[in-house]
Amino acid sequence: MDLDLSCYVAGIKLNSPIMNASGVCCTTVKQIEELDESQFLSAIVTKSCTMTPREGNPKPRYYGTSSFSINSMGLANMSLKYYLKVAETFSKSKPVFLSLAGLSAEENVAMVKNVAASEQHASGVELNLSCPNVPNKPQIAYDFEAMGDILNRVFEVDLGNMPLGVKLPPYFDPVHFHQSADVLRNYPKLRWVTCINSIGNGLYIDPITEETVIHPKKGLGGLGGSFVKPTALANVKMFRELLPEQVDIIGCGGVLRGMDIFEHILCGASAVQVGTYLQENGIDGIPRLYHEFKDVMILKEYHTLDDFRGRLKTSPTIMNNKNDPAS
Repeated sequence: MDLDLSCYVAGIKLNSPIMNASGVCCTTVKQIEELDESQFLSAIVTKSCTMTPREGNPKPRYYGTSSFSINSMGLANMSLKYYLKVAETFSKSKPVFLSLAGLSAEENVAMVKNVAASEQHASGVELNLSCPNVPNKPQIAYDFEAMGDILNRVFEVDLGNMPLGVKLPPYFDPVHFHQSADVLRNYPKLRWVTCINSIGNGLYIDPITEETVIHPKKGLGGLGGSFVKPTALANVKMFRELLPEQVDIIGCGGVLRGMDIFEHILCGASAVQVGTYLQENGIDGIPRLYHEFKDVMILKEYHTLDDFRGRLKTSPTIMNNKNDPAS
């Protein structure tokens, strides 16, 4: 059976729908070299960066298992200058998307200007408006007025042909999907939205030691892995419905199996980002995801991603649902 797993994000052709999520295995050149060498990862997303290097929050700041994770990294990164060099080095072999997460509106705008003016061209910029792990810093995209202010200023920058997308936090109430989409629709140059960043702020306890498994912020951190997939899928579905067709959706959250990739695309995602699974299994775990996803397509007799993208059914196909208590 002939399969085509290619897809497009911001007009850029990717040979598969799988890329890393910013923050996972993408902080140093050595880590990014491993991402670059994998034929199953279609693009590289750098660590969310600030203008200058940050050590981040005190350790331990990450705890994970095969199915979930909690972290409070605090935007530990090597600086914008470092990742611009990464883009220059690695974009020759696959697309490199720079993730920017300034600590203020002014810093975000300044970084976008630096990227636009740099000769070390990235394939695109993902503006992270959703980090839940910086002490005393709220998630920007929960304040729709502040989000609009930053995007107004960012899109005043002459980006040339460089595409720009945003990474959003999880939304939970239908009105918030609509309020966020109302802001995003004001920017015709917006090329993609990544849904979702980790769900903040959770708390996980080791009952043996009777202490939190991470220490920053009194143990509070962002949740990832299987816990968050239902929320991620809801965000992917809603933003696909609410945003213009030219804005691609990248699904992120709970991608642990090939079937999870399928479900994200079924909800409308153009591609997916992998976080917790990559952190726990390393780059050697990515081929399993890829081949599992291929097997799902073969089983369902789909030849391309367009055959099922966004075609989630929301009405029942059978009268009785055995999982419905009323059945």
